[in-house]
Amino acid sequence: MKKKSLCALSLAGLMLFLMAGCGGGGGGDKKAADNGGGKKLTMYWGALDDWMAKDIAEFQKDTGIKVEAVRMSSGETIGRIKAEKANPKATIWFGGPADGQIQAKADGLLEKYVSPNAAKIPDKFKDKDGFWTGVYVGYLGFASNAKLLKEKGVEAPKSWSDLLKPEFKGQVISANPGSSGTAYTMLATLVQLKGEKDGLAYMKELNKQMKNYQKSGTAPARLAGQGECMVGISFLHDAIKYREEGMKDLVLTAPSEGTGYEIGAVSIIKGGPDQDAAKKFIDWCLTKKAQEIGQTVGSYQFLTNPEAQPPKQAAELNGTKLINYDFPWAGAHRSELVEKWDKAIKQ
Repeated sequence: MKKKSLCALSLAGLMLFLMAGCGGGGGGDKKAADNGGGKKLTMYWGALDDWMAKDIAEFQKDTGIKVEAVRMSSGETIGRIKAEKANPKATIWFGGPADGQIQAKADGLLEKYVSPNAAKIPDKFKDKDGFWTGVYVGYLGFASNAKLLKEKGVEAPKSWSDLLKPEFKGQVISANPGSSGTAYTMLATLVQLKGEKDGLAYMKELNKQMKNYQKSGTAPARLAGQGECMVGISFLHDAIKYREEGMKDLVLTAPSEGTGYEIGAVSIIKGGPDQDAAKKFIDWCLTKKAQEIGQTVGSYQFLTNPEAQPPKQAAELNGTKLINYDFPWAGAHRSELVEKWDKAIKQ
C-alpha cells in the first residue's frame, strides 16, 4: 500500500513539474513555487489514495510547498510516530478517526495549533485544546453484496445482532482494530452501546462469523463489492465510492441499535520538520474549497466546514441513527481496549 501511495504521489508531482516547465499557464505555477519559499512538507495520510494525490496536487499548486506523503492506517501511524518520537520524519497527520489523534495527544506526540480557519468548524468536530481539528465525518455500517444475499435468500443485516445469524457464518469481513481506525470505531461503538463486558462478549461471538480480518478499514467494503463475502463492516462513504466505481451489487445498511462515526482529523506532529508549512496546510484544508476536493475523486464523507457543500452521493445516509460516540473516552482507552479485544477473541 505504501509503495502504491508513493507512486501515485510521485506521478502527481511529476505532472505538476512538467506543467510548470512547459509554458501554458506556467506563470501561475511559477508564482506558486516562489511563494513556497523552498519549503517541504511530509505527512502521514489516513484517507483514501485518490484523495491524497488530489489534495496534495492542489495544495502544491496553491502554495508552492512541496509535499511527500505515506498512506497508512491509524494503528500504523501511531506506531510510526511513536518510533520516530526522538527524530520525527513527518509533520502532518491527516485523516482517519480522531480516536488515534486523541491517543497521540495524550502520549505527547502532537503540537497544539489553532488555525484561524478553525473558528468556522463546530466545537464538536475539534479538540477543545487545539491539538486536532476535524475535516470530515463518516458513518460506520454494513456493505453487503446483493447478488450473494439473493443466492442465499438472506436479507442485508440491519442490526448488530443480525450479523450473528447462522447464515452469515464465515461471510463477514472486518478490519483488525489493532491496525485500523475503522475497526477500532466498531469496537469502541459496541463497548459504548453494550458496556465493556457485553461488548467484548459480542465481539467474541462476531469473531466466529468472520471470514478474515483486514489491515485497512476500506478493504471490507471493497471485498464485499467483489463478491469475496456477504458483508463488509466499513465506513459507508467508502462503500459508496466502490459502488460509484462499478461495484453495483453493494447494498448499504446501518445498525438499528445505533452506530458510531468518525471525525477525520488533521494535526501537527510534535517536533516534525517545517512547522510553518504544516500550519499552512491545516489552514488550507479547513477551507470550503479544500474540503470539497475529496468528492471530486470519490471521497463522499460529510464535511466539517458549514460553508462546504456535502457530496450528493452521501444523501442516502441522512437519518442514520448515531450513538453519542464518546471520542475522548475512545481515544484514551484505545490501547487497553484493543488488548482486551485481542484476548477475548483468542479465548
